[in-house]
Amino acid sequence: MTKQTIPQKIQQVAEYALAQSGVLVPEWLPDGNQHNSEWIARNIVRGDREAGSFRICLLTGRWNDFADPDAHGGDLVALLAYLRQCTQLEAAKELDSRLGCGLFAKRNQSTPPPPALDQEKLNERLQQREQEAQEKRERAEQKANQLWKRSKPADGNHAYLQKKKLPPFSLRQTSDGNLLIPLGFAGRLVNVQIINPECEKRFLSGGKVKDCYSTLGEMTPACRLYVCEGWATGASIHRSTGCPVVCAMTAANLESVALQIRALMGDNIELIIAGDDDRNTEGNPGKAYAFRAALSTNAKIVFPQWPVDAPRYLTDFNDLDVWQREGNTHD
Repeated sequence: MTKQTIPQKIQQVAEYALAQSGVLVPEWLPDGNQHNSEWIARNIVRGDREAGSFRICLLTGRWNDFADPDAHGGDLVALLAYLRQCTQLEAAKELDSRLGCGLFAKRNQSTPPPPALDQEKLNERLQQREQEAQEKRERAEQKANQLWKRSKPADGNHAYLQKKKLPPFSLRQTSDGNLLIPLGFAGRLVNVQIINPECEKRFLSGGKVKDCYSTLGEMTPACRLYVCEGWATGASIHRSTGCPVVCAMTAANLESVALQIRALMGDNIELIIAGDDDRNTEGNPGKAYAFRAALSTNAKIVFPQWPVDAPRYLTDFNDLDVWQREGNTHD
């Protein structure tokens, strides 16, 4: 029998790892979520604040980060090497030990080798997980509609609205003081962002967020329409311009939402991507996502224009609006 070369051993470890992708990838990136056959998580290497651009296919092992053209690979050995910032040989040896393959170190004879890749079983496992995720989305949608129906128009004195110096517009509020921001998809209310009296935010657990958005104002043919990240940013833009605004809720959602709006409203609208300026974050993901959304939809793009004395912690249109309303109006 011909002795395996190091590259052949690494490749075989990658095949064994793929058979265990549904266990290994969530183990490495535990704050992610599965969407169809992909695991979507924060890129811990570049300090992502939120999931969206970093995706791993559990069927093939291929992975990439849409926000970083240098972050991509074809298998789980390469992924682990990237996450550990080590060589692929070191990553393969770690996986070899983790899985008990015995390719780089003598395997304990009492430990059976990992099973060969069974694509059919892997597909079944992924389908089961997708079914479970779909059931969670449906339960969250039901809860969102129940909360919305039982709530009342929001109180303008809510701590979050006071902090952001905004009127409530069409938001609603529960009896225990939680603001509700509606998230729609395909004409349905599918989730809500909940903001409690301490200004902490969360979406309904298991609810759909990707591709969803919240709207301020009425979208009409040939209108000027802005797409932005958060609701407070959108509310500031809507109040300032009078134009309809679609809030994608996260930077990673900008492109998908902008594409939906372009398909829905056509080329007659003046579509403008209003991006955040994450100038204190490496790679400025706010700008990166905004530029990608604009390029995909042939839209214009705008960012906050900072006065010379604006503090560095300001990153979006609402930050600038609040700062100026507090009396900081120098150019």
